[in-house]
Parts: sequence; structure tokens; C-alpha cells
Amino acid sequence: MSSNDQTAPIASMSLESMSITDNQKAKLKELFPEVFTEGSKIDFDKLKRTLGETVDAGKERFGMNWAGKADCFKTIQQPSVATLVPARDESVDFDTTENVFIEGDNLEVLKLLQKSYLGKIKMIYIDPPYNTGNDFIYPDNYSENLDTYLEYTGQIDGEGRKFSTNVDTDGRFHSKWMNMMYPRLFLAKNLLKDDGVIFISIDDSEVHNLRALCNEVFGAENFIANVIWEKKYTVANDAKYFSDNHDHILVFAKNITSFDIGRLPRTDEMNSAYKNPDNHPKGVWKSTPLHAKSGSDKAEKFEFTFKNGVIWSPPTGTYPRFSLQTLKDLDANDEIWFGNDTSATPSKKTFLIELKNEGIVPRTILSYKEAGHNHESKEEVKALFEENIFDTPKPTKLLKVLTTIGNVQSSDIVLDFFAGSATTAHAIMDLNKVDGINRKYICVQLPEPTDEKSEAFKAGYQTIAEISIERIRRSAKKVENELRSNIENCEQLIVLREEMLEKLMSKPADLARAKAEEEQHQDIAKYREKIATTQVILEKIDLGCSVFKLQQSNFKVWDANVNKTSEAIQLALDSHIDHINPNASQEDILFELLLKAGFQLTTPIEKLTFAGKTVFSIADNALLICLEKELTLDVLKAMAELEPPRVIVLDEGFQNNDQLKTNAALTMKSKGINDFRTV
Repeated sequence: MSSNDQTAPIASMSLESMSITDNQKAKLKELFPEVFTEGSKIDFDKLKRTLGETVDAGKERFGMNWAGKADCFKTIQQPSVATLVPARDESVDFDTTENVFIEGDNLEVLKLLQKSYLGKIKMIYIDPPYNTGNDFIYPDNYSENLDTYLEYTGQIDGEGRKFSTNVDTDGRFHSKWMNMMYPRLFLAKNLLKDDGVIFISIDDSEVHNLRALCNEVFGAENFIANVIWEKKYTVANDAKYFSDNHDHILVFAKNITSFDIGRLPRTDEMNSAYKNPDNHPKGVWKSTPLHAKSGSDKAEKFEFTFKNGVIWSPPTGTYPRFSLQTLKDLDANDEIWFGNDTSATPSKKTFLIELKNEGIVPRTILSYKEAGHNHESKEEVKALFEENIFDTPKPTKLLKVLTTIGNVQSSDIVLDFFAGSATTAHAIMDLNKVDGINRKYICVQLPEPTDEKSEAFKAGYQTIAEISIERIRRSAKKVENELRSNIENCEQLIVLREEMLEKLMSKPADLARAKAEEEQHQDIAKYREKIATTQVILEKIDLGCSVFKLQQSNFKVWDANVNKTSEAIQLALDSHIDHINPNASQEDILFELLLKAGFQLTTPIEKLTFAGKTVFSIADNALLICLEKELTLDVLKAMAELEPPRVIVLDEGFQNNDQLKTNAALTMKSKGINDFRTV
């Protein structure tokens, strides 16, 4: 092949995050292609007619508005040119784990995750600032971007905009909080699966505004519940009016018709109500009425005669719960209770064995007994760190309950972008420890400075993010130790049972000895089964975590706002001659391209060698990336031979050799590789 061959120029890869505007337009075009005019412009009048509506712009209409709302959309639509840089030294099992912790501003991070995690998150839990008057808050300048974060973290110079507190004396106190929350909720919704759900903790100060925000972002029709969590078990007698003992947890589905709520396990207290006074072979049961408060009017004259002669009809104003055939079957199987002397109103025996696997429907009130409380959560953190290093953690018990309600299954991802002390990560590992299901998490936390007077700062933690990462490490070790301890305890119990068996063997053989021997054998079998189950969980549980940090792109991105003078344009062009950060490692560049090509951060990566050059195979050759700065035709041909759908190389790698670039494009095209890009 020669440079005289005609071929299309190689496309450049975009280094921006996914365009929210383009994505929304694409969704609209799928539904209503007829409302798009030439140039992909939307004819809004035609859209109104398509929907069968006529909107009079002069009429007032119901809706929510606040100062700065229009600028929220500017923030949402501004793509991110940042990247996430791997921090291997702070990670655990970086190359194999599917759990992720990201240090950085969650707005920028949510933008960066749009392409890779769009529609992939099963559950989101967030515990955002409650806006009580001194909460850490985000800037209110409507041009919040990467520079804001870099200035804040000292990565670039300049006075810049600083993250600060939102004081209740500010005239735009509520508006500032809503301007912070709205873009984050908007971007978070995109990440949810169609059957996904979001849980948001909040208190009374902003619950009404948060509910309205969520109605607008998720749709009021997707509201599931406002759950009241009893966060305290003691009364604050020094309270001015009421002792504040609860928080709210707003629950919204991505699509309520697709969401299947998870049921909570039954408690021992619930099961204690079940007895077996008649020694029924099915075991313990509880009587339930044969009638219901609703039913068909055709059942007004319903009557059934049981085999003992008792005639039953539903009380006036109620209806039979079961059909005649079902009642006949229940009666034949001795599953109707008539009382000890057969004088009680007939009722159905509901057996516990039939209910154990069903679980119970969650209530809108979560007591501290079932979901933990603030004191318990502080003790959990203190047990890990031996110091009170975090003031407002949530208990892992609460997160476990919400994860169960969210119906998070194996390989599902839970996202928490206000991670705090990383309770969510701890809770997910604890749940996986119990049932062996491989749930995954992504946690995002701003490196908010700790107070210099705090226990955390004195213990060496300069930011909240440092606490988050360390808690993940320590809780992972705790989970591992608990699993190993369970195995050791079972092994010791087996030894004890075997010793007891030896003692039994020295006694005369009789029924009592035979029964005792059988009990010991059953216990040994039970403990061996528990050891086997625990060993499987220990082998498969993911206790690792890949740590990434938000940073400016490894590439110089063209500034469309550059002054249109020849001098300014030339200066910008000159700066792009060497457009790769000289301090960036191959791995830094690799993960930026991986993310912006739409692959998840934990996607399997294999390092290959072709013609003496390194090539990265992403997801079993779904994408090949070569970051060598001196490409050869041999390595390009070797990559093409694998016939990957996509290939990315550095433009610098061609060393201004147009003939090599042309031959590369033709080589890729000959193998059916139509997505060949340079960066």
C-alpha cells in the first residue's frame, strides 16, 4: 500500500464526557423522529401537536421554580474534560476487584461516568448535606467545572472559587442547596437501570424541596415512599419543642413499572407468634381469617359446610377469601382451626414453613431495632479506628435494609456519590459475606478537609476521602477475619463433638446412647456444611477496591472559546503540538481512553506484545489501544489481525508519517474495522 491510495482521514477520539444534550435529543428522536427538522433541530410546535397538546405560553402553569434553576441546565450540559487517574498504591487487588472508590467532585465524576455506566446502576444511596446552616456545600456560581475543583484541592494556582459552607442567613439559602442537588440528581438518574431505585437521606429542613426536585427529575409517578427512619432511641429532653428522633429517606424508582421491591427477612419476634397446639405435621402455624374486606358481590350468599358439620359464611359486609374448592382442600388436609373445643369461628392455619421464603413487605417506618441508629453507627466506626473520627456516619444495618429493599442481586452495582465514611461499601461487603452474592459498589467522595481540631485530623486523616478509603480497607479485613473465624469455630466444635462421640462409645449400647450419637453426627455434618459454605464465600467474595482520583485530562483539549485573533489561535495551535501531559503514565492515559470510550473502570485489561510494542486488549479484544509513540506497520497489522471492533492509537505514534497513517487506515478497513481512531 502506498500514500497514493485514497482513504478517508482517521477520526479523532473525543476526550469529552458524554453530551447530555445530544443523548436527550437521541432519546426524543427515537420516539418522535417526525418533529426533527433539517439540521436535527426540534420543531417544538410539531412536538406539541404530536402529543395532542396546545400550550399557551401566556398562561400560568404548575411547576417548581427557584433562583438559578435555568443555570442548572448549563451546568448539566457542560461536558467534562477531566479524567480519573488510578491510584494503585491506595487500592486493594486493583487488577481483579470490581469495586471502585473515586476521590473527587461528584458532579464531574457523574459526568465522566455517563458513557460507561449509562443504565448500569441498580441502586443509588446518597446522604447529601442536609443544609442545616453550616453544612459543607458546593459553589453557587453556575459555571462550576473542573477548575473549581482543582483550585479547591490546590492542584492549580489562582484564588478561584472555593467550596464553602451555606449559612442560613444567606438570602438564597435554599436556592443554593437546590442548585447543588438538581444537576447531580439529573445525572444520577441517567445511570440507573430501568428497574433501578434511588434512596436519599434527608431531614425536615429540605425534605419538601427534595421531594419536589425528585418529582421533577424522576417523575412524580415514580415516587415509591417517604420512609421514616428512627435514628435515635433516646429522647433529647433539652429540645426546645420536639426531640428530633427521625430522618426521612425518599425512595424513587427509575421506572416504577419495572421496579420489583425486595422483601425483608422475617424476624424471630414475628416467628414467635406461630405455635402448633394440635401437633400438625407441617409444623407451627398461626390462624388467619377466612374472610376479607373486599371481594365480589356475587359472594353475598356464600356458604360452606366443613366435614365436622360446622357451617360458615363470611360476616356481613365481608367476602370469602378462598374459593369453595380451596376451602374443601384445606378442610381435607386438616388446615382449618375450629378452636380447642370446636366452638371458635373457623380460620385458616397459615404455616410458618410456607412463609419463610417470602419475607415481609417493608414498612414506611424503619425502627432503630431493625435499621440501626446513630450511636450504633459511631460505635461501628470507632471499632474500626479506635477513635471517633467521623461525626455523622450511617449504620451499616440501615444500608443493608435499603439494599435488600432495593432488590440488589449478584453483579448489581450500588452507587453512593456522597460516600462520607464509606458506610455503603462496608454494608455491601457485610451482605456479601452472609449470602455469597457478589454485589458491587462505586463510592465517590470529595476530599473535604477535616477540622484541625478533630480526632480525625489528629489521627492523620487530612480529608474525608482518606477516611473513606481507610474504612474500606479496614472493613474488608474485618469481613475476611470474620469468615476465617467462622471456619475456625466450626472446626473446634467438630473436634468437641468427636470427643463426645468417643465418650459415648464407652457407655452401654441403648436407645439413649443411639439418640445421643445421632445428635452428635448431625451437629458434625451441620458444622462441616457450614465450613464448606464459608470457604466458598471466602474464595469468591470481592474485598478489593480500585481507587481513582479526579484530575484534569492527560490531553490538552482544544478551547473553543479561544480569542479569534491570529496570534491567540496560533498560540493555541502551538500548545497542541505536544498535547499529551509529559508526566502522564501509560496507565493514566489508558484509563482515560477506557472511560471515554464507554468501558467501565473495572473492565478486564490484558497486556499484549506485537512486534516489540505493547498493546492493551480491553474486554477480550472489544477494543485495542496502543499508546506507543513510534508505531510500525507490523504492529498495526498484528492488531488488525485480531479484528477488534474498535482500535485507538496515539496520533503522535505516526511521527508525522502520512504514508504510515494511510496504510494503517487501509489495513484496518480491509479487516472490517471501521472504528479506528487517533488521539
